[in-house]
Amino acid sequence: MKRVWFLMFLVMISFTSLLSPPAYAHSNNSEGFSVIEVNEKNLDYELKLDLTELGHSINKETDAKQLIDSKTVQQYINSHISLYADGVKVVGNVKKTDVEMIKDRPFAVINLTYMMEHKPKKLTVDYNMFLDDSDPSHANFATVKMDGKQQEKILTYESREFEIGEVSFVQNIKQFLLLGLEHIFTGYDHILFVISLLFGAKTIKNILSLVTAFTIAHSITLVLATLEIVQLPGRFVESAIALSIIYVALINIFDKDAKHHPWLAFGFGLIHGFGFAGILSEMRLDGNHLATSLLSFNIGIELGQLLIVSLAFPIILWMKKITLKPIKFVIPGTSVAILAFGLVWFIQRAF
Repeated sequence: MKRVWFLMFLVMISFTSLLSPPAYAHSNNSEGFSVIEVNEKNLDYELKLDLTELGHSINKETDAKQLIDSKTVQQYINSHISLYADGVKVVGNVKKTDVEMIKDRPFAVINLTYMMEHKPKKLTVDYNMFLDDSDPSHANFATVKMDGKQQEKILTYESREFEIGEVSFVQNIKQFLLLGLEHIFTGYDHILFVISLLFGAKTIKNILSLVTAFTIAHSITLVLATLEIVQLPGRFVESAIALSIIYVALINIFDKDAKHHPWLAFGFGLIHGFGFAGILSEMRLDGNHLATSLLSFNIGIELGQLLIVSLAFPIILWMKKITLKPIKFVIPGTSVAILAFGLVWFIQRAF
């Protein structure tokens, strides 16, 4: 028993060193948010960027306030974001800067103003922040408001241009479907929670009930949080998600014959739904696009979740039937590793 606890201690120490990033390192899959509003002869652009990735891109490692107050930021933005009003390029001037915490990460909030000769009939945004410099996996969730209309687009390495009036109904569904898929596949805490549930599932019927309960629960809170009906602090949500991983992992370690019940998946699914809602809440979707965007995003999450379950569960069932000793230690060992991840994430998020 002492050896087991010693092994767990070593694993936790190892994961802590791996998961603790140095200051101003790459943030990996960094995010940005754009809200562009076209008025009569000026355009207001609120740009939110991952502060760590911005610091890396402009090679500045200073205090956050000094970082975003620098003229270097304005030059960098104008050289990486091009706006065209009726085909004519307009240049932005930084009017205000701030730092805001989004999902417990510091973001630079930069307000720019673009002056135009007249109100444009057509607006084109060419976005290249971080994509060629430091983070090809960067994504910016953009909202453009013009002439009483609002459109959204996810700007990525493969899709950098946004022309208002260009995004069709089908394109909107496709991009939010892909966003949901990406969100579940890069949400390692959600993946580990689902895998932990699979460890305690005994039959196909059992796993179907667990997945259904988890899906219904996180769909409920995803809608409530996106509509801003119910909101919880980001630090609390992320910490609670880590605790859900710890709780299920402990059950798997100390009660190998435990059968996870749907109520467990439903209860923790409510918390995970608030985690899924973070990106959509920042996009400020309007009523015309909210229903399709929200539905497409949720379907993307479910498709990714079903793919993970369909790949992992047969392997887990096979390992449980094997009598070979080395194989029988795989699931308990993996549960210890998942517990270590959960503990490290909880410490990072809660304190």
